Amino acid sequence: MTKALLAAALCVLHTAGWAQTVPEPDDYRMDHYRNPVPATLQGATVIGAEQAHAIWSDGEAAFIDVLPQPPKPANLPKGTIWRDKPRNSIPGAIWLPNVGYGAIADVTADYFRAGLEKITRSDQTHAVVIFCLEDCWMSWNAAKRAVEWGYTSVYWMPEGTDGWQLWDYPLERIEPEEGQPQTQ
Repeated sequence: MTKALLAAALCVLHTAGWAQTVPEPDDYRMDHYRNPVPATLQGATVIGAEQAHAIWSDGEAAFIDVLPQPPKPANLPKGTIWRDKPRNSIPGAIWLPNVGYGAIADVTADYFRAGLEKITRSDQTHAVVIFCLEDCWMSWNAAKRAVEWGYTSVYWMPEGTDGWQLWDYPLERIEPEEGQPQTQ
């Protein structure tokens, strides 16, 4: 109970102090992706971790994690072992890394569209919850893109997995959805 009250207080302080001071831009965010985000996203419904958990518990929405994944460095010395950083996310979510940049290559847009189509079974009215980390413009950009592509039930969770974890909701390790392009 104490943890829930602390989380609620932090959410109120966050909304009062940061999110309201950031205006919603007309276009995609192109840089400084880990900064305070707006409190709104035209065409989408902005939700907090508690609302996301209720939607997740209901099982009627598709959850899409858009946290970027750094590429393997090209000039690693021979014999160097490379391990991708593990991603703990909302159970049942698919991970579509790198689709939230402001400008994405056609191959990345195709990867994002294919992921959306797969998880919604090509139903643009199917609810989707898009998230990343707290104060991450990647999720804002990705949700904006989904709205522009005609998805009508887009939920954006600006708190991301940070807010989810703050409420002590479950997380599980996930891997990127297959077909991830090697370029952004």
